[in-house]
Amino acid sequence: MAVSANRLELLQIADAVAREKSIDRMIVIASMQDAIEKAAKTRYGAETEIRAEINPKTGELRLWRLLEVVETVEEPGKQIELNAAIGRNAAAKLGDFVTEPLPPIEFGRIAAQSAKQVIVQKVRDAERERMYDEYINRVGEIVNGTVKRVEYGNVIVDLGRGEAIIRRDELIPREMYRYGDRVRAYIYDVRREQRGPQIFLSRTHPQFMAKLFMQEVPEIYDGIITIRSIARDPGSRAKIAVTSNDSSIDPVGACVGMRGSRVQAVVGELQGEKIDIIPWTDNIADLVVSALQPADVAKVVLDEQAEKIEVVVPDEQLSLAIGRRGQNVRLASQLIGWDIDILTEAEESERRQKEFTERSALFMAALDVDEMVAQLLASEGFSSVEQLAYIDVSEIASIQGFDEETAGELQTRATDYLAAIEKANDDERKTLGVADELYEIPGLNAAMLVALGKEDVKTIEDFAGFAADDLVGWTERKDGEVKRFDGTFKEFPVSREEAEEMILQARLKAGWITEADLAPPADLAAEEGAPA
Repeated sequence: MAVSANRLELLQIADAVAREKSIDRMIVIASMQDAIEKAAKTRYGAETEIRAEINPKTGELRLWRLLEVVETVEEPGKQIELNAAIGRNAAAKLGDFVTEPLPPIEFGRIAAQSAKQVIVQKVRDAERERMYDEYINRVGEIVNGTVKRVEYGNVIVDLGRGEAIIRRDELIPREMYRYGDRVRAYIYDVRREQRGPQIFLSRTHPQFMAKLFMQEVPEIYDGIITIRSIARDPGSRAKIAVTSNDSSIDPVGACVGMRGSRVQAVVGELQGEKIDIIPWTDNIADLVVSALQPADVAKVVLDEQAEKIEVVVPDEQLSLAIGRRGQNVRLASQLIGWDIDILTEAEESERRQKEFTERSALFMAALDVDEMVAQLLASEGFSSVEQLAYIDVSEIASIQGFDEETAGELQTRATDYLAAIEKANDDERKTLGVADELYEIPGLNAAMLVALGKEDVKTIEDFAGFAADDLVGWTERKDGEVKRFDGTFKEFPVSREEAEEMILQARLKAGWITEADLAPPADLAAEEGAPA
């Protein structure tokens, strides 16, 4: 049985497929041409170079064979002698290709099936490319779709012009979907994969909540109110920090809405997830007090270098501040981006007493003084022997019960103690093989060089290869948990800026960079020096 299609039918088929798959009509016609070429090769030989062309206006089909111009024909189906080629085209020369028209062919059953497979594959590839191009630009949007099927807890969603997936871990806990259910989700990723473009949706992503608020609160959509941070425990509780660019508009009140109408619309979409809305402030201490609501906070202590916050709460507020299974403090930590430790007033008092005892013992051992003098120094706020050694002696003398002579003696003992430690560290530094030249880097002392030697850092070049994180450590946040990684200088009060400056000086001394490399560009320097 032979299959043929007239001109009108070819164009009708191309138009129908293009409309159904939402792809360019010319792509469908090109796939038909490829299919016809493949089918023609089954008749004229697979080695034959055949070209097909369908006129997109009339539907007329033309077939021809390409023949390479050569001196001696070795493959008759692909080559033609020069003289014969000149007879067809006077301008033909060796290496050119001449065309030979072929009569229209009728497709046998096998050829028609083969052509169909080519068309289907080409159309599918074009459809996938169209879907990728459309949705890659929609990452960050909320889309609505219909549940097509559920596979191993993953929900496959029909978006109308594409298919997406909500993985089981991106669904709100205890959510159940069945075929035909309507679903609303956030596009967080679109990737090309071997089986075609994959659109990944999420209902647990923090930005899903942000987009929902944007739809419900016109002030957020207009940019008057900004969502600064979101922390979610999907399906259970969330905290969102907002700020207003207009002092006359209360950002929290605007997000809550009249009688809670706006926030309740978001809560309803998120399966009853409780939402705490707090005002954002750049003052971290005030922000953590708001973030830990409804618990009352008695005191906040910040460690900016480690991005750690110590919060003291009344004894009866401890469970409220921590929350069920640590939820309240965990969400507050995610919201702010700092690690939070919760202490009761009793625990803080106990810790202060322990620190006081440790400092007193340190002064007794280092300065060879009795317990009363050591406790007096500790109670005056001295926390280390270094403070005593380098502070102005008049400040020590101003302590009640001390005079100038006593203060001078205490400072001398502190200096001698530090010198003995420095000598012991320097001896250990030499034993470890750390080069003397590292002392040339401002800020490094013998104790630091010992720490470097234990890390097998012994020369200027070794130290120059360090990054600031290697020295002062770094913090990683994953799944809401903050993990601190210590650096080589974990025992020393070195800031990130100081570490970067030390490394920079090492690279200068090692010859890796020059002072000229650090100088600002001439045009920038000129701008900075220009009169205002």
